Amino acid sequence: MLRYLRPLMARLIQPAGRLLARIGLTPSMVTLVGAVGTVVSSLGFYPRGELYIGSVVVTGFVLFDMLDGAVARASGTSSKWGAFLDSTLDRLSDAAILSGLLLWFMAGGNDRVLAGLALFCLVSGFGVSYVKARAEALGANCDVGVAERSERLILVLVAAGLGGLGVPYVLAGGLWVLAVLSAVTIVQRLIETRNRLTAPHERAGDPGTD
Repeated sequence: MLRYLRPLMARLIQPAGRLLARIGLTPSMVTLVGAVGTVVSSLGFYPRGELYIGSVVVTGFVLFDMLDGAVARASGTSSKWGAFLDSTLDRLSDAAILSGLLLWFMAGGNDRVLAGLALFCLVSGFGVSYVKARAEALGANCDVGVAERSERLILVLVAAGLGGLGVPYVLAGGLWVLAVLSAVTIVQRLIETRNRLTAPHERAGDPGTD
């Protein structure tokens, strides 16, 4: 849903992208710093129950990671490799956030239900991304869904941060909402991909496949 705000966001972060490009940072450097920072802080803070400060630090690295595209545009160095690296490390960053919460629920948090929910969100998050990547590899546009990466990140980081401040039920509620929205998004993308790949012109052009 937040993809409609991307043009506005691109304009807002363009000055920061030009600044980073001017001091010599490449898009890949920005991607690596953002991803490594997210992974290390997620697995460093969350398993110890430091949910609020962990969410603040993780959010900082996530926002920094968003600048890689702006740096690429400012320096004229956009590439397929950069896009691949960014997409791959995004998956690892997302997994680290939910893994950190999972470890907390399994230990100090002592909540096996929320641990299982965090695991479901981790797996379904990979599913959301994989369905889109596989569909597009087959030539089907699959840019649909109620919960893309931006929405999922905002939801889990806000829920974890407020939970760390002691707001009751918000972390559990956030994970339940995230789980439902992720599942719905997978279904939406499966339906969209099926419709596109089984359209009459697709079947006519490829009669030998199911």
